[in-house]
Amino acid sequence: MLLAAIATIAVGALAWYAARPRATSVATTPVVTVYPSQQFVVLDATGYVVAPRKAAISSKVSGRLEWLGVAAGSRVKAGEIIARLDGRDVKAKQDMLIRAPFDGVILSKGADVGDLVTPFSSTADSKRVVASIADMSTLEVEAEVSEAGLAKIRVGQPCEIVLDALPDARFAGTVARIVPSVDRAKATVKVHFAAIDQRVLPEVSARVLFLSQPITAEQQLPLTAVNRRALTTRDGRIVLYVIREDRAVEVAVTTGRKLGELTAFRGDAKSGDTAVLDPRAELKAGALIEPARK
Repeated sequence: MLLAAIATIAVGALAWYAARPRATSVATTPVVTVYPSQQFVVLDATGYVVAPRKAAISSKVSGRLEWLGVAAGSRVKAGEIIARLDGRDVKAKQDMLIRAPFDGVILSKGADVGDLVTPFSSTADSKRVVASIADMSTLEVEAEVSEAGLAKIRVGQPCEIVLDALPDARFAGTVARIVPSVDRAKATVKVHFAAIDQRVLPEVSARVLFLSQPITAEQQLPLTAVNRRALTTRDGRIVLYVIREDRAVEVAVTTGRKLGELTAFRGDAKSGDTAVLDPRAELKAGALIEPARK
């Protein structure tokens, strides 16, 4: 009887295994975010945002710092009082006050209240710089371009600027000048922003995309796209099969512009999703999916 029971269990297990749903092996492709402006990129380079006009603010005379009215990130106007020295240490009262030399943003503080500041030297117990300031209206990007890429760049060429600190924002720019480097194998390209954004700060890492033609604001907007081979027709609708929890989910989409091998679309799928590539006619919503091994 024991052997009969074991045989019954084995037969049942084999029957369950044979009847269980089988995963369909499929090729996959990612759903991605693209920008229409990418089709006009002829070269890209990395660099940093810099402020050509900046200054280290110091006092005219030596004295103890009594008041400091700014911090890093403070916006100030030309002539605005940003700090004051202790009057007991200063003979001339107009020398007590430390003012901003031009409109700009305070980048950093060099001294704190109670510190001895002096314009002449910086000893162990004194500070020479009260604060550093940058004129944000002069911001530009300095990018290094190899000698091989210089032929694709010209002064006045339209550009798109992407900042590491603001990856979802795209800024229009123009090549202002090309400065030969000591290293003849490359040059520094200065790119001006078309408009200054208050979120942009000096020393931020930047990527410059040099374009073959000017772009519109619409072409800078992100689109969701997928390889066109992932799109198919079911019952007169264009659909995309997205893999969620190892199952095929049928998503109806409205297609847009074509960008190389990609097609932009609108529908219930987002960048980062995985879609089925070249879906077969027999593939149905809810089917168990197994991505094919590459």
